[in-house]
Amino acid sequence: MTQKKLKEYKAFIWTPDLTWPGTPVTVMAVDGEEAFNLLEEKHGTRTVYDLHNEEDANTPR
Repeated sequence: MTQKKLKEYKAFIWTPDLTWPGTPVTVMAVDGEEAFNLLEEKHGTRTVYDLHNEEDANTPR
């Protein structure tokens, strides 16, 4: 079984009790969906995220 490579995802989160500019967080995940799920698990479903992966952002589309 091949192991998937983890990527670093960075996010700013806004919870219902926080305001601008948000709290920076980092999570290691296989893909964006997993990163989102990990953030939601830790910070709750009412949290707003600005989630990105620098490696993916710099890849030509």
